[in-house]
Amino acid sequence: MPWQSLAADPSTIARYEAKVYRGGPTDCHWWLGAISDSGHGKLRAGSRPAGTSRVVSAHVLGWAIRHGTDALRGGAVVIRHICDETSCQNPEHWMAGDRLQNILDFQARRNLSGHALADVRGAAGRAVAVRDAILAAAPGREADAIAAALAAGHPSGDHQDALW
Repeated sequence: MPWQSLAADPSTIARYEAKVYRGGPTDCHWWLGAISDSGHGKLRAGSRPAGTSRVVSAHVLGWAIRHGTDALRGGAVVIRHICDETSCQNPEHWMAGDRLQNILDFQARRNLSGHALADVRGAAGRAVAVRDAILAAAPGREADAIAAALAAGHPSGDHQDALW
């Protein structure tokens, strides 16, 4: 993947930025574009006329834009969400790691009552619900819409704060 050229392309950066909803600096920054079956944001980066067009995971592109591409070389690195919200685009909620650690994190937390990974809709359903709630919310009411969308994934009413 040509991460360096994609992360430096002004039109790609503008498309990426236009699809991120930012609450507070420590909050998750939610993806408002296409969402994959795994709940990760997807974006067409690059240029079709130039032949550089690729569909990429938004958080990996965001990592490359914010942190550079050195960690992505070799392909063995995954960008992990320490908040466990797969559509989160807050660079402070990401860390580079390996696939095994990402799997172990998931297994350790997926059954915690009220946790993001225990959402009854799954990661994609949760990401879509939050995205759609933000897009439908009245201006200034996005935080309430996000809270309601997150709570709907836990019919028991349980809530688990972020572990990080």
